[in-house]
Amino acid sequence: MKKTSTRLADGRELIYYDLRDDTVRDAVDRRPLDRTVTTSETRRDPLLGDQVAIASHRQGRTYHPPADECPLCPSRDGRLSEIPDSSYDVVVFENRFPSLAGDSGRCEVVCFTSDHNASFADLTEEQARLVLDAWTDRTSELSHLPSVEQVFCFENRGEEIGVTLGHPHGQIYAYPFTTPRTALMLRSLAAHKEATGGANLFDTVIEQELAGERVVLEGEHWVAFVPYAAHWPYEVHLYPKRRVPDLLALDEAARSEFPKVYLELLRRFDRIFGEGEPPTPYICAWHQAPFGQLEEFEGVSRDDFALHLELFTIRRTSGKLKFLAGSESGMSVFINDVPPERAAERLREVASS
Repeated sequence: MKKTSTRLADGRELIYYDLRDDTVRDAVDRRPLDRTVTTSETRRDPLLGDQVAIASHRQGRTYHPPADECPLCPSRDGRLSEIPDSSYDVVVFENRFPSLAGDSGRCEVVCFTSDHNASFADLTEEQARLVLDAWTDRTSELSHLPSVEQVFCFENRGEEIGVTLGHPHGQIYAYPFTTPRTALMLRSLAAHKEATGGANLFDTVIEQELAGERVVLEGEHWVAFVPYAAHWPYEVHLYPKRRVPDLLALDEAARSEFPKVYLELLRRFDRIFGEGEPPTPYICAWHQAPFGQLEEFEGVSRDDFALHLELFTIRRTSGKLKFLAGSESGMSVFINDVPPERAAERLREVASS
């Protein structure tokens, strides 16, 4: 992997990640852009104790542009985009309309391929490995920023999810706090450790799932399963079998196997609802241990956390979506229409030949 860092016309950082070491990236952003100004701040909810990002400048972000005006395609044929070069393998750049900025963190865009009509599932294993390496490198770099406590790599796919740019891409949020969902995991981890005299909750969950009926696919270094209490109709958790706290700690064996396993998962998601259905909308979310102090989670260290990826769709059956209504949105109590065991069975049924 070759990494080349440059600056866009408004001062934002852009980084090329290339498969070939001899690739030259010297294209200049020729757009007449003013320097980016954001109004992002985070506010703490005094009742719930969580943080809310206030970012009014995002109202002006690019919204469903036609394909020939996509800002994530390379700059070609006289049309200038967010990527100055005429082609690329993987590109990461600072979001022009970030939810988090300055002391409130940082937001980046990750473009998986220059092919506008592709998806992550269309990548080769070599390309998917390059994305993994980019995620890892950005986690490392962002973790050293003084305002950053947790790094979150994710992908939203599909208009049903709320995606406003059709080009295959994901994002990275660098939060200045530990996110509520991670805090819940850490509290459960601490409680289990105390109740069992030191057992790790993640290890217990993996052991139970490996012995059960919800495993979707299993490699030498990774296992994917539908969790016992899945929140979403089709939800899969992907774990390395050797517990590590973050992407940085994955060994080479796990890195090498990841593309094959993950690409197979994504391709199965696109076959869940049968032939002729539009691509399955989904969210892919990497959960990594916070880089900040964990004193409030008594007895728990970063090494107790388990890196994992959660992949889920809001489509519950052909032509129907799972909406977060009263119970889910009002009380955070999910109601799942698809039994996890049936979801796992279906995902095994659609295995590629």
